[in-house]
Amino acid sequence: MNALSSYTVEDQRRMTRAKNYFAWQARLVLPELGRRVLEIGCGIGNFTGLLADREAVIAVDSNADCIAALKSRWPAVHAFTLDAGSEAIVDLARFQPDSCVFLNVLEHIEDDLGTLARIASILPRGGAIVVLAPAFPSLYGPIDRRLGHHRRYSRADVPALARSAGLEIRKIRYVNALGFFGWWMNARVLKRDAQSEAQIDVFDRLVPAIASIEELIAPPFGQSLLAIFEKR
Repeated sequence: MNALSSYTVEDQRRMTRAKNYFAWQARLVLPELGRRVLEIGCGIGNFTGLLADREAVIAVDSNADCIAALKSRWPAVHAFTLDAGSEAIVDLARFQPDSCVFLNVLEHIEDDLGTLARIASILPRGGAIVVLAPAFPSLYGPIDRRLGHHRRYSRADVPALARSAGLEIRKIRYVNALGFFGWWMNARVLKRDAQSEAQIDVFDRLVPAIASIEELIAPPFGQSLLAIFEKR
């Protein structure tokens, strides 16, 4: 499965309504990234625009329509239609990235270990790989299947994944405790295979309060895991 191949441009545009959610992602992720950022699974550029102050942004996605939409929004970005799980990812070394970000993308890649190792190989020592990915395998449900998720991640399994890829864990934490219950409801009770626009809107209105609480108290569980890896 190619990274993000199950996301259509329409899927991506529907998520643009979640402005508070993307702002929260930015507060969590941007301080961890360097000046030359490789974004894997960029979609239509919902997050890419937040990197506009960087020296260089290299964005890849396997969906050619998404890349075309991104180029029209952010023409200064180096954007490529590319399967992030392929060996060709190492060709991006020519842009000299110093950090990489996967936002809800790594779960789409069958060979996640190989992909992390290849990206680590093109980063300098100390370079960061930032991963936001779905947590708790027990929450895997119809939405995950429709979106082409190969897995949801267990916090206990992440350290071994990092070590095998030649990385160290700088930080790991759960994110979005409230979303845990919403995902459980969709997966186990409602059996939905997509989030409705109404759900997205309600959640996005709650994001500022959720983010404020989680900035003070790290939750013991969450819909997602945020992991900051560092190349050894």
